[in-house]
Amino acid sequence: MPDHLKFGLTSINSGATSYPEALMHLAQTAETAGFESLWAGEHSVLAESTTRMSPTLRLLNPVVALTYVAAHTSTIRLGTGVLLLPQHQPLILAKQLATLDVLSNGRLMVGVGVGWSEEEYQALGIPYHERGARADEYLAAMRAIWSEEKPAYHGQYVSFQGVQAHPHPVQQPAPPIITGGRAPSVIRRTIEQANGWYGFALDLDETANVLAQLREAANRYHRPSSLGELEISVAPRIPIDTETAQRFAELGVHRLIFIPPPGKDASALLQWITTLGETLVGRV
Repeated sequence: MPDHLKFGLTSINSGATSYPEALMHLAQTAETAGFESLWAGEHSVLAESTTRMSPTLRLLNPVVALTYVAAHTSTIRLGTGVLLLPQHQPLILAKQLATLDVLSNGRLMVGVGVGWSEEEYQALGIPYHERGARADEYLAAMRAIWSEEKPAYHGQYVSFQGVQAHPHPVQQPAPPIITGGRAPSVIRRTIEQANGWYGFALDLDETANVLAQLREAANRYHRPSSLGELEISVAPRIPIDTETAQRFAELGVHRLIFIPPPGKDASALLQWITTLGETLVGRV
């Protein structure tokens, strides 16, 4: 069981808190309440046919939103939860993320995934079926530009040498890389390339199942020692009290990331965060 369960808050860049003042107050309230991290997800466009999310949902760009949050907080960590990595030019994204890490004094966590919407990829002109292979290469390329004295990478989708990109991230050799998703390729990528794994909207049984898959994969794939112990983050889709939080911790979860209840306005969300801080965050 982890020595101390950490608590985060996700979806901070959407809906009622996608407005400047509301986002600032949410971030400061969460920091005061003792939350360890704030997380912002990504969809550059939403297909009108999707049933998973409203296509008219207000959703701020996560890197820009977290940079804004960084300017209004001092200690809380900032996570992308998750960036749709194959949809980005990796060197441009690496520059944006390095900038955020520098401006936040090393508080960034880079959560990445490959997404589920083929329509989104089509709109951006990126082949959907290539998203996994692109993610593998883009991660390696970003690590190279962030930390190598003479950065170079040569792959099918990205290739460079003889260039530099400064400043490097404060966190070296890279900010923590956290993968999101449950597909077999994601499980492999997590073991081979990530510092952590992020499961979204899971219950206890689903969490236990994925953690078993990760343990089995650790016996099949090479994990560089430099990545350290795999940190497990879960955004639960069930109500959380002290007992349930401890049950997640006993499974091997290091961080619980709360999904805000739907339909609350900004004021109600601030009260919800404060209550969680008083009743749970400081007690587990």
